[in-house]
Amino acid sequence: MMTTTTDPGSPFADSPDGDSRARDSSQTVVLGLGANSGHPQRNLSTAIGALGRWLRPLHVSPLYRSHPVSQLPQPDYFNLVVLGRTELAAEDLLAVLKALEHRQGRRQDQRNSPRPLDIDLLLHGQRICHRPELTLPHPRLRQRRFALAPLVDLAPDLPLPPDGCSAASVLHQLGAEAGGHAEPVPWPPDLDPNRPAPG
Repeated sequence: MMTTTTDPGSPFADSPDGDSRARDSSQTVVLGLGANSGHPQRNLSTAIGALGRWLRPLHVSPLYRSHPVSQLPQPDYFNLVVLGRTELAAEDLLAVLKALEHRQGRRQDQRNSPRPLDIDLLLHGQRICHRPELTLPHPRLRQRRFALAPLVDLAPDLPLPPDGCSAASVLHQLGAEAGGHAEPVPWPPDLDPNRPAPG
């Protein structure tokens, strides 16, 4: 069973690891998931179920609806954030995420086009990395309300590299009008990953 409440002080305490690929200890990982084509809520629910294999324990935020960041006409996105701990290096986890996207039908599509599943690696511990294939923290995390708002729902005090500002502080600094539209919405009852397990 997944939860929407966490203790930010304990499960999300990591030591900075620079640009290393340390494998001897688990790291806190933050992922941003979104979808707006096909069956987006079902695609997100399926992805959450699959991610439990690599992230434990897996904490799932409320579901949000956001306007697409694109000039292309397309439906609104459904977004959420998950947190968990993993022993996978960031590069290995990124490969897993790309495979999950492909499994849900995503291909090398036009930039900002509709997507059946999009998974962004937002944070991997306190790692800071600038490479063509991997940038950590995610370069647009602090400008995206649809990522920050669900993150704050889960772990408002989580320090964000490189300056250690809390997720809640960063969202507050974003202001009411910046960062795009994002509003919480209910899951379909049969897809809600936080629904109580059957008795």
